[in-house]
Amino acid sequence: MLDQLDAVATAPKHHKVLLENDKIRVLETLLRPGEETAVHTHIWSGFLYIISWSDFVRYDEHRNVMMDSSRMTNTPVPGTAILAAPIPPHSLRNVGTENIHVILTEFKA
Repeated sequence: MLDQLDAVATAPKHHKVLLENDKIRVLETLLRPGEETAVHTHIWSGFLYIISWSDFVRYDEHRNVMMDSSRMTNTPVPGTAILAAPIPPHSLRNVGTENIHVILTEFKA
């Protein structure tokens, strides 16, 4: 079930595979202001390289708020990398005024 909700399969408008082999997958993610992804998952951990950042709300598959980035104490800045844990089914809505543009490198188990 979770692989059916893979980000590339269910939200291809916002996730593009840049590189993939049996050990890693590198995705480019881009959400413009006001856009929202379809419900999807990220089953592997990895890291995000921040190209541009904007406030967002992450919802679970039942539309419950999982995270509101406006409540973060440390906002990532362009040119930095942050750890990325696996994320269960969710959608992401860009509620800010800038693009959310990141490169996600996932380490396959």
